[in-house]
Amino acid sequence: MRAAVYNGPHQEQVFEELDIAEPIGYEVLVRTAAAGVCHSDLKFVDGLMPLEAPAVLGHESAGVVEAVGPNVTEVAPGDHVIACLSVFCGRCDRCLTGETFLCMKPPSRSPEEPPRLSLNGQAVGQFVNVGGFAEQMLLHESGVVRIDTDVPFDAAALIGCGVTTGMGAALNTARVRPGSTVAVYGAGGVGLSVMQGARIAGARMIIAVDVEEHKLRTARELAATHGVDASAGDPVEQIRDLTGGQGVDYSFEAIGLKRTLQQACDSIRNGGMTTAIGGIELDQKLEISAEWLFQRTLVGSALGSNHFKTDTPKYIEFYRQGRLKLDEMVTRRGRLEDLNDALESIRRREVARTVLMFD
Repeated sequence: MRAAVYNGPHQEQVFEELDIAEPIGYEVLVRTAAAGVCHSDLKFVDGLMPLEAPAVLGHESAGVVEAVGPNVTEVAPGDHVIACLSVFCGRCDRCLTGETFLCMKPPSRSPEEPPRLSLNGQAVGQFVNVGGFAEQMLLHESGVVRIDTDVPFDAAALIGCGVTTGMGAALNTARVRPGSTVAVYGAGGVGLSVMQGARIAGARMIIAVDVEEHKLRTARELAATHGVDASAGDPVEQIRDLTGGQGVDYSFEAIGLKRTLQQACDSIRNGGMTTAIGGIELDQKLEISAEWLFQRTLVGSALGSNHFKTDTPKYIEFYRQGRLKLDEMVTRRGRLEDLNDALESIRRREVARTVLMFD
């Protein structure tokens, strides 16, 4: 099967014919129909986060089940599914206390078993157990959820990461309250999903923060009540002006930069909460002042604190009701061969989401 192969940072993805193993145990073989291109993929390509090469990137995908291992009971060939990187074992302490998104022992093939993907006999890594930039994916049953066949694949793919991460950050991690005020740093796919989650939760003020006017415009069309252009002045001061000098109840950082995370922390009122979604570099440090004694909270959100199997049906129903706008989040569509251009468009801050279509 054809796939885009990552051979190291600062290199273009190379398109190769890979061998993919037959499903064993709880594995599910899926024919990829759509794959979103996420900013997280770009961070590995640009060397901001480490990844062993060779590997297939991509982690926001949907497709059709082609075959299943002998232990699989939840899906069958012909089913439409969404893939999720929150694979879980169901047996560790985190899983048994309901935090499957923090699973300590996510299932994977053992070193004694043949690799899922290979090229000329050499193992090829499968990024976060998905590897969606390929014509087929070999997934664990705990990382897929069946959906109705009338859900468009390009919309469904977004749920696999961006929507689950953003909506979940608002609804599961921060638990935004009705009537509250919210600021979201970054109006890409994840940030737009945070804003929509805040709107669904009943927030009365949703402030989108970005440096691109076209992204702020999209944010206002989907969920934001206000837009702050961070290139036109200190966004913290602008947010305080909009909130009568107090700051917001909730702020979210959906970019992955120390600077914007610091700004998000500085944007909340006493008793407020900042949720960090974007992954900043590990050696970065934040400045915490005495104001944090006034019951301010900084929390990380691991893929929206998701319960993927039960969250996904809810998000699809929101989509059907018109409360969650997915089609409007797709800026561009392309083919697998357009991946390098799609990554470049993220660098240039041109898109909310590009979705690669395989059918």
